[in-house]
Amino acid sequence: MLRPAAFLLAAMTALSSAASAAEADFHAWAATPPMGWNSWDCFGTTVTEAQTKANADFMAAKLKSHGWQYVVVDIQWYQPTATGHDYVPGAKLVMDEYSRLQPAVEKFPSAANGAGFKSLAGYVHGLGLKFGIHLMRGIPRQAVKQNTAILGTDKRAADIADTSSVCSWNPDMYGVDIRRPGGQEYYDSLMAMYAGWGVDFIKVDDIARPYDEVQKLEIEAIRRAIAKTGRPIVFSLSPGETPLARGEHVADHANMWRISDDFWDNWPALRSQFKRLHDWTPHRRTGAWPDADMLPLGTIEFGRQTKFTRDEQFTLMTLWSIARSPLMHGGDMTKTDDFTLSLLTNDEVLAVNQRSENNRQLFRTDDGHVAWVADVPGSADKYVALFNIGEAYQSARKLQETSIVTRNTPGHGVALDVDVSGAKVLHLVADEADGAIMGDHVVWSEPRLVGPAGELRLTKQGWLSASTGWGKVAVGLGAAGKPLRLNGKPVADGIGAHARAHLSFAVPEGYTRFQAFAALDDVAVGHATGATVRFSVYAGDRAGDTPATVRVPLADLGFSGEAKVRDLWTRADLANAKGELSAEVATHGARLFRVSPVQAR
Repeated sequence: MLRPAAFLLAAMTALSSAASAAEADFHAWAATPPMGWNSWDCFGTTVTEAQTKANADFMAAKLKSHGWQYVVVDIQWYQPTATGHDYVPGAKLVMDEYSRLQPAVEKFPSAANGAGFKSLAGYVHGLGLKFGIHLMRGIPRQAVKQNTAILGTDKRAADIADTSSVCSWNPDMYGVDIRRPGGQEYYDSLMAMYAGWGVDFIKVDDIARPYDEVQKLEIEAIRRAIAKTGRPIVFSLSPGETPLARGEHVADHANMWRISDDFWDNWPALRSQFKRLHDWTPHRRTGAWPDADMLPLGTIEFGRQTKFTRDEQFTLMTLWSIARSPLMHGGDMTKTDDFTLSLLTNDEVLAVNQRSENNRQLFRTDDGHVAWVADVPGSADKYVALFNIGEAYQSARKLQETSIVTRNTPGHGVALDVDVSGAKVLHLVADEADGAIMGDHVVWSEPRLVGPAGELRLTKQGWLSASTGWGKVAVGLGAAGKPLRLNGKPVADGIGAHARAHLSFAVPEGYTRFQAFAALDDVAVGHATGATVRFSVYAGDRAGDTPATVRVPLADLGFSGEAKVRDLWTRADLANAKGELSAEVATHGARLFRVSPVQAR
């Protein structure tokens, strides 16, 4: 039992600590890119307390010593019957009398009797880790319907809700009009509750895109509300793309923000992140990190393995590290294989992410050679990342490129009919046409090769390779896995995908033309936004991909003589570089080096 003087001293110390946190620059709370785990990729809306604890246990045992520390429960922890990665309109949510969502005890038993996440956060803290949660911006539609109270005010939910500000993909919330009395107080009560639970990290969704005035004011309100708690809670924004035009504002209010929509394990999505991370370089600073999204590695989506090849996984970790994106692992850590663990525990690679400066793209060539460079603090050394993101079709002959196809295009598509004489490989490409991939569901209907040998249906032959910007490539199915439909009719003899998509097919002897109808499928036409694509056809001479030699003049690194070279992935010292740093890089692969000038004697 504390004596009165001791009690007073303890109380003053606690108040002083809270005041210091409130007054401190919040950027210091994420002085390096946050490293942790998020439940979305592996468990979707279904994650439970037991699964969260099991993953926290793994992190504490295997990853904590390498800098990993955040354990984040993602969306719909307040929805007791949620399944998969989908949402149910009108589902009953667990909510208190002050319009604030609460953990569903069916998933989180320790939340019983209004305890919230306090017990689970305490468990995570007991492992020496930090605890985070996801929330949707705004106020529950359920609260507005019931017109429940706002804590500390005489206002009700309907008084602060902007019912015109809604999320296009989740039915749970309305936006909050911060200009109305009670709006700021609502967010104050939320953040105070989270702080009381012991939350260290919040990921706020439906707030960074399109970043309209309602969302902008909500970002500012949440920033103020966090400061009032006196707790150093890291503030993350989702989803992307966050508009570049909002770069200064977002860096002034958040610790990290998404630069893309949800990132999954497909090559086109990974390739797209190169430009985005480069474009965000001017806004990257200590405590304010452009976020390329979670790492879909190992076991994800309720038990399947990542679709990334090993080379692509090296590229993913190398790019996220050299560009200093937050590292939030998305796989079920309890099922981590040795290779995935090696990616997550290479301290020399993680040092690039955590302790480098002046990170920037050095060059990107038309044939897909990319180099990034960063300074090693307190040293003349440089970190250098080399990538080979070229595609086989880039060196092939372009036979046809369509105009932009939209929902207003007659038939929602265009006929393809090209001469492929002499080709050994046919490449079909569907690319985004408006800078975004929302709604870009595509179909090649009745794709076939014709010629003296007759007709060859490509849906029967199968492809050599196939990649899609989202979902899956399949015969008779759209990217989302549902039966293909085009202009209201089923398409059995068709291939569904999502831009950016690339399919390659062998062209046997005796076939001289390729024909198909390339179009937006009915899912795309019915999508609220996007659905703008361009189709291309290429003819190539080879089926496989080959490594490339990527070269960087040492002068471009500021070196005038020889340089020592260390391969950070293999943790091996290589021969000194003279004049240039050069390395063979696998297709879709990466190399990462620490380069040190050799002092002249």
